[in-house]
Amino acid sequence: MLHELTVLSGFDKTGKREEYESIVIHAGETISIVGPTGSGKTAFITDIELLAQGDTFTKRKILINGQPPGSGIRNNPALKPIAMITQNTKCFADLTVEEFLKIHARARGIYSSKIIDETIALANNFTGEKIHRDHRVTILSGGQTRSLLIADAILIGAAPVILLDEIENAGIFKQEVMEIIQDTGKIIIFVTHDPVIALHTQKRIIMENGAVKAVLVQNELEVFAAQRLSDLDRKIGAIREELRADRVITRELMNLKFA
Repeated sequence: MLHELTVLSGFDKTGKREEYESIVIHAGETISIVGPTGSGKTAFITDIELLAQGDTFTKRKILINGQPPGSGIRNNPALKPIAMITQNTKCFADLTVEEFLKIHARARGIYSSKIIDETIALANNFTGEKIHRDHRVTILSGGQTRSLLIADAILIGAAPVILLDEIENAGIFKQEVMEIIQDTGKIIIFVTHDPVIALHTQKRIIMENGAVKAVLVQNELEVFAAQRLSDLDRKIGAIREELRADRVITRELMNLKFA
């Protein structure tokens, strides 16, 4: 069981030591990584995904339950407790969705066909264009692919740590993703530029020049602000779906959506 993940400090882009000793993330916590483009957000979660031991550019070290991970956990994908969903979601294997999921399920020692149906159903909560089991993964859109990979990480991979790199850019229903995965008891880490996501997480790690600048804890005002932004974001999302469905925006529709 993974109870906590610890990130030990490394160095910024100039070789200066980061100004924290360690960041401890507990099971069930949600974290957002924010900062300007090029500030080191993706490098931070990549260190976690690699379970770095001072062997990356940043020289950070990652501990699991307070201990360095063994080589088996680091090098065997079937044992690694971390799933990372990046912006690069292209699948090169010309398989159907069902075949793709079955291969991963077998690799995890799961042979029930029910898990395939459950994973596709969960993925379809995250995307407007539905995924079918006989679709080939090579023709899925970026949003469909990322939705499928998130559902796969939750149900088949059963990874206790999920890293999500800018899901707001994937064309998926981010509100649904956040609601579902925040109740899983997993460590969820978002790299994001989206204030709705950032304010919904329990902690925010601020990046600058390749280093952690600050770690902020969510306060009561931010919880209120997150809810207000979520309400507005849902309304904007509803209008977006109307446009995608070839509907003309009318005064009545605007009054209905923004009432």
